[in-house]
Amino acid sequence: MYLLGYDIGSSFIKASIIDIETGKLVAAASAPSAEMPMIAHKPGWAEQEPAMWWENAKDATRQLAQKANLKDVKAIGISYQMHGLVAVDKNYEVLRPSIIWCDSRAVEIGDTAFAQLGKENALTHLFNSPGNFTASKLRWVQQNEPQIYERIHKFMLPGDYLALCLTGEATTTASGLSEGILWDFQNERPADLLLDLYGISPSLIPTIVPTFAPQGYVTSKIADELGFTVGIPVSYRAGDQPNNAFSLNVLEPGEVAATAGTSGVVYGITDLKEYDSASRVNSFLHVNHTLQLPRYGTLLCINGTGILNSWLRKNTASGLTYDQINQLAASVPVGSDGLVTLPFGNGAERVLENKLVGASVQNLNFNNHTQAHLLRSAQEGIVFALNYGVDVMKTLGVEPRIVRAGDANMFLSPLFGEAFSTITGAVVELYNTDGAQGAARAAGVGAGIYKSYREACQSLKTTRIIEPNVALKDAYEQAYLQWLKALERMLH
Repeated sequence: MYLLGYDIGSSFIKASIIDIETGKLVAAASAPSAEMPMIAHKPGWAEQEPAMWWENAKDATRQLAQKANLKDVKAIGISYQMHGLVAVDKNYEVLRPSIIWCDSRAVEIGDTAFAQLGKENALTHLFNSPGNFTASKLRWVQQNEPQIYERIHKFMLPGDYLALCLTGEATTTASGLSEGILWDFQNERPADLLLDLYGISPSLIPTIVPTFAPQGYVTSKIADELGFTVGIPVSYRAGDQPNNAFSLNVLEPGEVAATAGTSGVVYGITDLKEYDSASRVNSFLHVNHTLQLPRYGTLLCINGTGILNSWLRKNTASGLTYDQINQLAASVPVGSDGLVTLPFGNGAERVLENKLVGASVQNLNFNNHTQAHLLRSAQEGIVFALNYGVDVMKTLGVEPRIVRAGDANMFLSPLFGEAFSTITGAVVELYNTDGAQGAARAAGVGAGIYKSYREACQSLKTTRIIEPNVALKDAYEQAYLQWLKALERMLH
């Protein structure tokens, strides 16, 4: 018997099947074969077609069907890129491309709302500035595309849309609403104060369902098309970073997870109602939050992470594999001989108070610096940006002493792992899991197949442990100080 998990990224749709009894991975697939495109009609914009996610999810499912009998799938879980906006009409037809997580068009709308609500009032109830999150993106549609807005029956997050495709039902979760800055943390309900300010009717919010529970059932049409048994439950749904934390069994106060894919994230759990006064890091309901046992996730996100590495590979290192890039980068000493890269080229960065500053390379010397220097400087720049945000998290009581991450993406680079561990001072534990596997295990909890979170995560295995390189600590700290000076010059 199996559990199935989907992970809707902005580059790929991944799907994994887990054996219920052993908890081990049975099969995995992803689609498409090359990264999904983003639509960017203007600088700072980023959109994707929801239908593309669904078609690629079906493609990945068909790949799994060649490796396992999908009739044996007993529950489905969904992980998804956070903060996106999908708008559908009364027939559940998509009205426009999704405005996704790294789109910056609503920054001014959110900043204005923050001022209108009053900083203390907004932070007390929302824990965050409305920024360029889902609520503000919907307000942008209302202001700039009124004919489309008038036809909206429900708005949802990317994972809500995939659940709709599978079950025919429009639903969402409290955790998901908190990701869109649509949740009132004091009153434990949708955020009327922001909805009222934006003139958005609460009726546009889909039915709220628990994070872990049957949230809908696969329709006969989809079951026939993809090979499922009719009526299996979709029993879990969460944004990719809360789900990544669950995947790594990061559920209790003091525990910290990280990921370094297209964007880079450090995500720490607390039971305290804490928030950053400048919303440089953000607080959401964690997947296991309850009124009796509150659990909040403090999230640092750096938009320009793996996407920078990918851009360099496409534009400056064509023909090289990522392994070859990592080897080249490692051939250069710590600090890249003075070359500094600021990786902020993927939309407005929350840790910079939603400034849209762009990426830059500084101190380039045509006589000294090579391709290898550029590649190392990029990886160091990503690590330093993450550490810059970790320093903000520490002011909220989140101290990353041990950081758990999947053994994937940028953490596959020995240089990246060493730099991250050394500059943050954290021991990094890498595990044999990913978002799709985590969503599958969580579906088992939601369907009542697993009786506890611990049981769902019992098959997790550590693949590697990275400890700070004491011998290089001073060199990394000097390089980080130089990076900070470059950032200050850019910001001022």
